[in-house]
Amino acid sequence: MKSRVAASIALAAALLLGSTGCTFSANIATQKDYDPSDGVGAEVGDLAIRNALLIGDDPDELNLVMTVVSTADTDRRVTVQWQAGGERITEEIFVGANGRTAFGGPEQDQLLITGTGATIGGLVPVFFAYPGAEGVEVLVPVLDGALPEYELFVP
Repeated sequence: MKSRVAASIALAAALLLGSTGCTFSANIATQKDYDPSDGVGAEVGDLAIRNALLIGDDPDELNLVMTVVSTADTDRRVTVQWQAGGERITEEIFVGANGRTAFGGPEQDQLLITGTGATIGGLVPVFFAYPGAEGVEVLVPVLDGALPEYELFVP
Protein backbone atom coordinates (compact mmCIF):
# COMPACT_ATOMS: atom_id res chain seq x y z
CA MET A 1 0.00 0.00 0.00
CA LYS A 2 2.81 2.41 0.89
CA SER A 3 4.53 1.74 -2.42
CA ARG A 4 1.29 2.50 -4.26
CA VAL A 5 0.95 5.87 -2.46
CA ALA A 6 4.61 6.68 -3.13
CA ALA A 7 4.19 5.78 -6.82
CA SER A 8 1.07 7.96 -7.04
CA ILE A 9 2.89 10.90 -5.48
CA ALA A 10 5.88 10.43 -7.80
CA LEU A 11 3.59 10.23 -10.83
CA ALA A 12 1.67 13.35 -9.76
CA ALA A 13 4.93 15.24 -9.20
CA ALA A 14 6.27 14.20 -12.61
CA LEU A 15 3.02 15.28 -14.30
CA LEU A 16 3.05 18.59 -12.45
CA LEU A 17 6.66 19.35 -13.36
CA GLY A 18 6.13 18.24 -16.94
CA SER A 19 3.09 20.42 -17.47
CA THR A 20 4.35 23.57 -15.77
CA GLY A 21 8.04 23.48 -16.63
CA CYS A 22 7.69 23.25 -20.39
CA THR A 23 8.81 26.86 -20.89
CA PHE A 24 11.35 26.88 -18.09
CA SER A 25 14.27 27.30 -20.48
CA ALA A 26 12.44 29.24 -23.22
CA ASN A 27 13.42 32.81 -24.08
CA ILE A 28 11.12 35.45 -22.66
CA ALA A 29 9.59 37.39 -25.56
CA THR A 30 9.21 40.62 -23.59
CA GLN A 31 12.97 40.80 -23.03
CA LYS A 32 13.76 40.94 -26.76
CA ASP A 33 14.33 44.33 -28.36
CA TYR A 34 11.98 45.15 -31.21
CA ASP A 35 10.46 48.17 -32.93
CA PRO A 36 6.75 48.26 -32.07
CA SER A 37 5.92 50.43 -35.06
CA ASP A 38 6.29 50.61 -38.83
CA GLY A 39 9.66 52.32 -38.50
CA VAL A 40 13.03 51.14 -37.25
CA GLY A 41 15.42 52.30 -34.58
CA ALA A 42 19.16 52.35 -33.96
CA GLU A 43 21.76 53.67 -31.53
CA VAL A 44 24.61 55.96 -32.61
CA GLY A 45 26.82 56.92 -29.68
CA ASP A 46 24.63 58.89 -27.27
CA LEU A 47 21.85 59.33 -29.85
CA ALA A 48 18.87 57.02 -30.32
CA ILE A 49 17.15 57.04 -33.70
CA ARG A 50 13.49 56.12 -33.24
CA ASN A 51 10.76 55.10 -35.70
CA ALA A 52 12.70 55.99 -38.88
CA LEU A 53 10.54 55.75 -42.01
CA LEU A 54 10.80 56.89 -45.61
CA ILE A 55 7.44 58.14 -46.83
CA GLY A 56 6.44 59.26 -50.29
CA ASP A 57 4.22 58.51 -53.26
CA ASP A 58 7.20 58.92 -55.60
CA PRO A 59 9.92 56.40 -54.68
CA ASP A 60 12.57 58.78 -56.06
CA GLU A 61 11.63 61.50 -53.52
CA LEU A 62 11.12 60.16 -50.01
CA ASN A 63 10.70 62.06 -46.75
CA LEU A 64 12.85 60.74 -43.89
CA VAL A 65 10.56 60.79 -40.85
CA MET A 66 12.10 60.02 -37.45
CA THR A 67 12.77 61.22 -33.94
CA VAL A 68 16.30 61.41 -32.56
CA VAL A 69 16.67 61.26 -28.78
CA SER A 70 19.88 62.72 -27.38
CA THR A 71 21.42 62.09 -23.99
CA ALA A 72 24.46 64.22 -24.90
CA ASP A 73 25.29 67.44 -23.08
CA THR A 74 26.12 69.13 -26.40
CA ASP A 75 24.34 69.60 -29.69
CA ARG A 76 25.26 67.18 -32.48
CA ARG A 77 25.63 67.52 -36.25
CA VAL A 78 24.62 64.14 -37.61
CA THR A 79 25.64 62.95 -41.06
CA VAL A 80 22.94 61.10 -43.00
CA GLN A 81 24.10 59.18 -46.08
CA TRP A 82 22.46 57.00 -48.75
CA GLN A 83 23.25 55.61 -52.20
CA ALA A 84 21.73 57.27 -55.27
CA GLY A 85 22.70 56.22 -58.76
CA GLY A 86 25.96 54.65 -57.62
CA GLU A 87 27.16 57.64 -55.59
CA ARG A 88 26.90 58.40 -51.90
CA ILE A 89 24.74 61.40 -51.02
CA THR A 90 25.45 63.18 -47.72
CA GLU A 91 23.24 65.56 -45.75
CA GLU A 92 23.66 66.95 -42.24
CA ILE A 93 20.98 67.35 -39.60
CA PHE A 94 21.13 69.19 -36.27
CA VAL A 95 20.16 67.37 -33.06
CA GLY A 96 19.78 69.37 -29.86
CA ALA A 97 21.34 68.31 -26.56
CA ASN A 98 19.41 66.34 -23.91
CA GLY A 99 16.10 66.02 -25.66
CA ARG A 100 14.14 64.88 -28.68
CA THR A 101 14.39 66.30 -32.18
CA ALA A 102 11.74 65.29 -34.72
CA PHE A 103 12.32 65.29 -38.47
CA GLY A 104 10.01 65.07 -41.47
CA GLY A 105 6.72 65.91 -39.79
CA PRO A 106 4.23 68.51 -41.00
CA GLU A 107 5.75 71.08 -38.60
CA GLN A 108 9.41 70.21 -39.28
CA ASP A 109 11.77 70.56 -42.21
CA GLN A 110 11.80 67.54 -44.47
CA LEU A 111 15.00 65.69 -45.32
CA LEU A 112 14.31 64.33 -48.80
CA ILE A 113 16.05 61.09 -49.71
CA THR A 114 16.26 61.07 -53.51
CA GLY A 115 17.43 58.81 -56.29
CA THR A 116 17.52 55.54 -54.34
CA GLY A 117 15.49 53.54 -56.86
CA ALA A 118 13.50 52.22 -53.91
CA THR A 119 10.13 50.55 -54.18
CA ILE A 120 7.19 51.18 -51.89
CA GLY A 121 7.30 48.43 -49.28
CA GLY A 122 11.05 47.97 -49.71
CA LEU A 123 14.02 48.92 -47.57
CA VAL A 124 16.64 51.62 -48.15
CA PRO A 125 20.02 51.52 -46.39
CA VAL A 126 20.61 54.85 -44.63
CA PHE A 127 23.84 55.55 -42.72
CA PHE A 128 23.89 57.75 -39.59
CA ALA A 129 27.07 59.04 -37.89
CA TYR A 130 28.58 61.99 -36.06
CA PRO A 131 32.18 62.83 -35.14
CA GLY A 132 33.41 60.72 -32.25
CA ALA A 133 30.86 57.94 -32.64
CA GLU A 134 30.84 54.83 -34.77
CA GLY A 135 28.18 55.16 -37.45
CA VAL A 136 25.41 52.69 -38.13
CA GLU A 137 23.61 51.65 -41.31
CA VAL A 138 19.88 51.13 -40.90
CA LEU A 139 17.52 49.46 -43.37
CA VAL A 140 14.68 52.00 -43.37
CA PRO A 141 11.25 50.88 -44.64
CA VAL A 142 9.61 52.77 -47.52
CA LEU A 143 5.89 53.54 -47.20
CA ASP A 144 3.47 55.61 -49.25
CA GLY A 145 0.68 57.96 -48.19
CA ALA A 146 -2.07 55.37 -48.66
CA LEU A 147 -2.71 55.17 -44.92
CA PRO A 148 -4.33 58.26 -43.39
CA GLU A 149 -1.71 58.48 -40.63
CA TYR A 150 1.02 58.99 -43.26
CA GLU A 151 -0.76 61.42 -45.62
CA LEU A 152 0.73 64.51 -43.97
CA PHE A 153 4.28 63.16 -44.32
CA VAL A 154 4.27 62.75 -48.11
CA PRO A 155 6.57 65.36 -49.69
